[in-house]
Amino acid sequence: MTTIDWIDIARVSVAANTGMLLALVWIWGRNYATFRSKHSLGLAAFGSLLLAQNALSLYFYLFHPVLAGWFATDMPPLAWQANIVIHVFQTVALVFLLWVTWD
Repeated sequence: MTTIDWIDIARVSVAANTGMLLALVWIWGRNYATFRSKHSLGLAAFGSLLLAQNALSLYFYLFHPVLAGWFATDMPPLAWQANIVIHVFQTVALVFLLWVTWD
């Protein structure tokens, strides 16, 4: 697998994470507005911070003038593999969390 394949997997995973977190923060924010529970507020705050982290990662992978090129061409494959494992685990966890929250 080439480095370009690794960055594509990372981009897709982080983009999916960002979309799921947008949905989760919207749900949790709506629940907080309705019920005013600290639990909903805590989930919305946590989701917002995780959303910011994923949005920043997506920016670095796609648009940053220096890092986007480095990630696409010079990052060692072993480092990509470690990054991908983290991103994909987070994607699986968010799929489960979205399923539980939506239910």
